[in-house]
Amino acid sequence: MKVAIIPARGGSKRILRKNIKPFCGKPMIAYAIETAIASQLFDRVVVSTEDSEIAQVARQYGAETPFIRPMELANDIANTDEVLLHAIKQLMAGGVNISTVCCIYATTPFLSAEYLLEGYQTLMRHNSSFAFSVTTFPFPVQRAIRITKEGLVEALHPENNFVRSQDLEEIYHDAGQFYWGKVEAFLEERVVFSHESVPVILPRYLVQDIDTPEDWTRASYMFKAMQLQNNEMI
Repeated sequence: MKVAIIPARGGSKRILRKNIKPFCGKPMIAYAIETAIASQLFDRVVVSTEDSEIAQVARQYGAETPFIRPMELANDIANTDEVLLHAIKQLMAGGVNISTVCCIYATTPFLSAEYLLEGYQTLMRHNSSFAFSVTTFPFPVQRAIRITKEGLVEALHPENNFVRSQDLEEIYHDAGQFYWGKVEAFLEERVVFSHESVPVILPRYLVQDIDTPEDWTRASYMFKAMQLQNNEMI
């Protein structure tokens, strides 16, 4: 059985109630739930939350909330691995025979069924422990700079100051959308960011972290622009 698990706690700090805050016409979490269901990849789409309002919204958009996440896994220091492990064990204790799990973050309005499918196919094709979404940095990280205590600029890697950008290695980062894995990999607490994983490369226009109010504004502009373009193509 393939299960999607969407972690969604109620205590977000920088954007209050961001998992169910209205985003371009829907609660934010609705996009993750609806895309997971529309992909037809999953036997069950489950939201892990300690918050009764989030649970109600999740059910409204078609997800299940078969258990309540304990409060010690809903604070600022609990990590996603712990939350997933709890969810998997709760489902298995209820008799669910899980083969693969996909963790989908709740704040993913650009989530695509196409790339969810690619993630699953990549996981199976490579027989790896995990497959997760990545994308490229928009600027060569080898040219990164810092601002010193004196307010001056300093290159992190000065040896690259005069290297042509096209000669620098392309570097990727976690796109923060989804993480496919075999259930035994999660249960054995294997490391996702390691050679146990294969990447699913997303275009940058489908990736935006939503952790701050500035991120939220940027994401809404991106989403509306994509909607406008899609309407023009109809």
